[in-house]
Amino acid sequence: MDRQFRPWWSLRRLASRTPGTDRTTLGGRIAAAVAAVALLVAGLTGVTAGEAAARDGKWSCSGAPVPDGWVITGYDRNGCQGAGSWYQQPVKDGIWTCSGSPIVSGYVITNYDRNGCTGIGAWYHQLAQDGRWTCAGSPIPAGYVTTNYNRTGCNGIGSWYQQQIRNRMWACSGSPIPPGYRNTTFSSTGCNGVGAWLMVRT
Repeated sequence: MDRQFRPWWSLRRLASRTPGTDRTTLGGRIAAAVAAVALLVAGLTGVTAGEAAARDGKWSCSGAPVPDGWVITGYDRNGCQGAGSWYQQPVKDGIWTCSGSPIVSGYVITNYDRNGCTGIGAWYHQLAQDGRWTCAGSPIPAGYVTTNYNRTGCNGIGSWYQQQIRNRMWACSGSPIPPGYRNTTFSSTGCNGVGAWLMVRT
């Protein structure tokens, strides 16, 4: 019999015992049943309480490395005996992160709060998608270009509109040129005055 299902077998045997045939009390039988269920759940999920807590996040002292796929979402200037501490947690779509946090691959920055993260500034991370406004300095994923500019966007730091490249699309000056495309015609008034280039397939 599969080990994962032995707790249920033990539970069945426990329930089938005739009262008075052993010294097990009702409370003891209930405790055993709970333990059996917990054992089964642990066996099926393969996740310990410590692992589950680690996925939720953890505080670390200033200078501690940030694991791959994690970001910094909180700051305590009095933590770590006055050295400062940072709250690290796994990235997810739609999460505020502190200034200086890593930007996980596939994510872009779409908003800015200068007062966030206990006053040091915070950035909103979202998964990249076709047709999304992003803050100045945000990563531009492979296959994307910037096609518009708003100098007052993202709470005053400026924002750029990102789209997946298509043939004969106008892209702002400074936008990456994806493989398989080239610049042809320039418009000095394009992209709200910063200039734009017409992208065509090679």
